[in-house]
Amino acid sequence: MADLVIVAGVSGSGKSTVGEALALELGVPFVDADSLHSAANVAKMAGGTPLTDEDRGPWLDSIGQAMRSAENDGLVMACSSLRRRYRDQIRASAPGTFFVTLTGSRELLAERLAGRAGHFMPPALLDSQLAAFEPLQPDERGIDLSIDAAPDTLVARAVEAIRAHP
Repeated sequence: MADLVIVAGVSGSGKSTVGEALALELGVPFVDADSLHSAANVAKMAGGTPLTDEDRGPWLDSIGQAMRSAENDGLVMACSSLRRRYRDQIRASAPGTFFVTLTGSRELLAERLAGRAGHFMPPALLDSQLAAFEPLQPDERGIDLSIDAAPDTLVARAVEAIRAHP
């Protein structure tokens, strides 16, 4: 089975940056899970309204299906995966998925969001995402990494963790 990895975290944590570099390092495709959101979900978030679990359900199912479809070729996907139950829903379709969770201070995340243009996720939703975030539990296959490190360092640590937990 090829590497199936989700780079998780709140908006502004560097999921796409780290995910793209990790995919390149692993030699597998990269997908941003935001591209799998329905138009209604994107509009809701763009309007500053957090998604409900009902909104997220079909999106998480499509993520799990995409991961399962990539079992032979591998895939790295950027996906918030903030709560344990969301990660469990993805793992129900793709049990071998490894989660790389990026964490950082509210100040650093807010600074990054303030400097980002053209993204549908407004900085105003950061607090709701931080409140929803649940770190990986000991029985979950994955690693938590602090975004205080440079992206190349995060990628190296992620590869080491993935290789240590085949």
